Amino acid sequence: MMNERALNVFKMASSGFCCTQIMLKLALADEGSENPDLIRAVNGLCAGVGGSQKTCGVLIGGIGIISLYAGKGREMEYQGKGFGSMVEEFMAWFEQQHGSMDCIDLIGVYSLPVEGSGVSYPIKCGDILLESYERVVNILVENDYEYGSREEQ
Repeated sequence: MMNERALNVFKMASSGFCCTQIMLKLALADEGSENPDLIRAVNGLCAGVGGSQKTCGVLIGGIGIISLYAGKGREMEYQGKGFGSMVEEFMAWFEQQHGSMDCIDLIGVYSLPVEGSGVSYPIKCGDILLESYERVVNILVENDYEYGSREEQ
């Protein structure tokens, strides 16, 4: 039986959102917010950065979530505690867990559909996404970030 998060991922993928977008949409939903501009801005990172099948969008989305919590966002602001080490930890975990950081190595060669016809993601992408999302949440919590609330962190 499919859990609720997996069902939400399936629905977002069926609506044409890519892995990077889905990762960030999950994080925003967990804090009860939306940010269509952010989701739109990462659209070019789909299918392994611009459709190149290179760096996996799940990896990029995970780093994006860490950045939402600990990245620099304002002129007089600094990166949050542990930002660099959290990114490094997630990247190392991702590569060790999946054997690569590149889309083509993770799911093989595929071609993107014709513009406007939607995007089809293999089930393997959903599994990688769900597992990676959970790992990002754990990394943030282990580093004393209150996941689901980015206010004044």
